[in-house]
Amino acid sequence: MEMIHSNPPGIVIYLQQEGRGIGLANKIAAYSLQESGLDTVDANRALGLPDDCREYTSVRNILAGLGVKSIQLITNNPRKINGLRALGLNITGRVPCIVQAANEHNVGYLQAKESRMDHLLEGQFCYWNHGDVAA
Repeated sequence: MEMIHSNPPGIVIYLQQEGRGIGLANKIAAYSLQESGLDTVDANRALGLPDDCREYTSVRNILAGLGVKSIQLITNNPRKINGLRALGLNITGRVPCIVQAANEHNVGYLQAKESRMDHLLEGQFCYWNHGDVAA
């Protein structure tokens, strides 16, 4: 939100697709599996769920309704870019969304997103603890 505010114009479209589209109850079950040691991908798979089942037709429709002809997308997720392009959206650029891990647990989550889901993080995440880098 701050990035868009500082670099207008911009639009935030929020889709209620908890847990990459698996729903809140399944996401809670996946969290439980993650607490036992599985990463985010393996937790979904252990529940018989896809890695990502989000659908973006509503984004295309919203942007068309607003008369938006092209976008620069704030994302690290190449699946999102490909999904939106497959719907006919003209994506003229990608703006990385690099975040610092809030704790050591987030580091593993971000590493799984990068290595298992091909997120474009370029290893640019870390967790600082008393001056030491955990990842």
